[in-house]
Amino acid sequence: MKQGDLVVRKSYGGDVIFKIQEFAYQTALLRGVDYRLLADASIADLSAVPQTRIAEHEKQMEQRYTEVRSAVVREQTPQANDRQSRSSKQIRNGQAYFEMPGKVLHLDGDPSYLRKSMGLYGELRVPAEGIYIPEANMANALVRLLPQVRPDVLVITGHDGILKEHKDGDMQNLISYKNSQNFVNAVRTARQYERNKDTLVIIAGACQSHFEALLQAGANYASSPGRVLIHALDPLYIAAKVSFTSIRETVQMMDIVEHTMSGLEGLGGIETRGSYRLGVPKLKHL
Repeated sequence: MKQGDLVVRKSYGGDVIFKIQEFAYQTALLRGVDYRLLADASIADLSAVPQTRIAEHEKQMEQRYTEVRSAVVREQTPQANDRQSRSSKQIRNGQAYFEMPGKVLHLDGDPSYLRKSMGLYGELRVPAEGIYIPEANMANALVRLLPQVRPDVLVITGHDGILKEHKDGDMQNLISYKNSQNFVNAVRTARQYERNKDTLVIIAGACQSHFEALLQAGANYASSPGRVLIHALDPLYIAAKVSFTSIRETVQMMDIVEHTMSGLEGLGGIETRGSYRLGVPKLKHL
């Protein structure tokens, strides 16, 4: 086995596909391929993923990609028609309106997920800037990035997981998690920059993250209430939903979980205003 190989853990029945990030003695550090889970395992516990399963995994990933894209597009279309009807009262001399979806800053601790996310943001017409930053460096990076990018929506994600030695211990203690403390630090930094939860909407966390600590730090949406796995694209779906929801409307959590893989066990949050705005007259040059 070598760095970059796809493997599963025999002791867990091969339930999750991982990529080997690095080796340390007889242990491998693993990052989930479908899920934002960080784990480690003995090399003896690892088994290579058969080509047939890799092909099936790629098919499922593409299917999930299509589902997220379709869900956002379906919601955008009736909203767009409704917006056009409402805005027509304000349009004079036949001038059309222009749209200003909320701008997203997406920090990701996984470059592969970031590339997929940025491609999907583009297809969904969500203005987004994505940056690969290791989870431990996110708080410091935000000090520079937030005044520079000035986003409406901030995604702070990557990989996380409950440490093996704390699995049956205190789940309310941040030391029981691999990256939750880093995510909390990043959320706190963002809230020092902007305290208003409707001016800067924060989506934070990964698989099994400390949900309560992230909300207390100032996140609008976070994972994971049930300490379960979340799909790689779940944070992106919420960001796109907020970006294209009118500032006159609120994003309801139950509307969001309908289109996530893990439901309320994986993601939760608070009532939050959207960040989409209309303008008139239509811009000729942007």
